[in-house]
Amino acid sequence: MAQANRTSPDIVVRPQPVSRRCCDDDCMRTVARTVFNHGRLAQVAGVLAALGDETRLKMVQLLTGHEALCVCELQQAFDLGQPTISHHLRILREAGIVDVVRRGTWAYYSLRRETLQRLTQDVLEAA
Repeated sequence: MAQANRTSPDIVVRPQPVSRRCCDDDCMRTVARTVFNHGRLAQVAGVLAALGDETRLKMVQLLTGHEALCVCELQQAFDLGQPTISHHLRILREAGIVDVVRRGTWAYYSLRRETLQRLTQDVLEAA
């Protein structure tokens, strides 16, 4: 036996439009005139994109606890080959997140802490 309050599958209920304003005209004009620093936003987006990969984020986390780490040390923390580790480090380097110093055949990576501090400031200022 069918229930009385059950709706038919061919009945579509459309919500009624709500007639209200969320803020006043001055606020809307202020928001509409917002000027974005597109160059800086592109830089921040590049850093965030580099940090958006789990492996690279783990690398940054490892580097926060050390002054510098050799590629071979970083590789030990991951189940990845050296070319893949180097690929991720290149992306971090190009985003300005890490620096590299070569000592003979070894490459030592260090965190550019000022980049992460600036990123944090940019995100907080945008909030």
